[in-house]
Amino acid sequence: MTEDDPRHISVLGREAVEFLAPHAGGIYVDATFGAGGYSRRILDTAGTQVIGIDRDRTAIAEGFDLVDHAGGRLTLVEDRFSNLAEVCATQGVGQVDGIVMDVGVSSMQIDRAERGFSFRQNGPLDMRMGQSGASAADVVAKASETDLANIIYIFGEERHSRAVARAIVKARTESPIATTKALADIVSSVVRSKPGEIHPATRTFQALRIFVNEELDELRSALNASERTLKPGGRLVVVSFHSLEDRIVKNFLSARGKQGGRSRHLPETEQAAPSFEILTKRPIVANDNETAANPRARSAKLRAAQRTAAPAHGEDDAFNWPTLGAVMRGGRS
Repeated sequence: MTEDDPRHISVLGREAVEFLAPHAGGIYVDATFGAGGYSRRILDTAGTQVIGIDRDRTAIAEGFDLVDHAGGRLTLVEDRFSNLAEVCATQGVGQVDGIVMDVGVSSMQIDRAERGFSFRQNGPLDMRMGQSGASAADVVAKASETDLANIIYIFGEERHSRAVARAIVKARTESPIATTKALADIVSSVVRSKPGEIHPATRTFQALRIFVNEELDELRSALNASERTLKPGGRLVVVSFHSLEDRIVKNFLSARGKQGGRSRHLPETEQAAPSFEILTKRPIVANDNETAANPRARSAKLRAAQRTAAPAHGEDDAFNWPTLGAVMRGGRS
């Protein structure tokens, strides 16, 4: 069922599905369906069933051909991947044999100027993966200078975040910042780069995209949901693309992959049994051939683990950083 269309080639797709180890009769969740690359590889194993989830309505609509081609073995659901447990329950599935997720923005979204993800193409400053909620333009228009600086520093790891925030606030008093080019020009006026370095606006755009889509909170919730949804022996495979994401995945698996992993639901005298066996002691990275064909693969890291029979450790606490709701309300974040 795998096709040669480059849109369908997921980063580390072969390695991800090898760790997932699909088998006939197994039920799998492609938690970030995108262009369907992982789903296609899973469905290549006869007798598998896949539940594909994506918050992007366009991705769901463009996946209908694969649904038809899969002959009833693929179900697509428009939702956030943090809700994967509820999605499975709605489909009449209690536990699954594997979950794979590719965290972050997809090439389909970046390549379409009208989605507003990229500074390389001029378009509306949107950046929303879904169809609702505040856009990047809304955040840039409403957030305080302090909140903007915090957002850009925390989610973009931009050391010039205060200067960028000041420049944005100054510029928006003169005219609305409504396009990707307008924002990129503002950032480039205060962040310099040398030839061969990344574009000056890269980190600011990353920060706004992550913030608008609440990506790191979504990842935390999705990992917690995976722990509850995988059956014993089921496998979790996560591909991430920058250090913030990978750190969350690494810390989650580390806490649950050792005896005495933290569980706020157990007395201090009790030690939580490992809920995962870690399969990748070090993250898997793309080889030279893949990075040459797809530059996005350079930063990709794959981590995998297998669910044990131990009880789930419970929900991790929410992160202590600016939230979209608080910033848009103008309250403390």
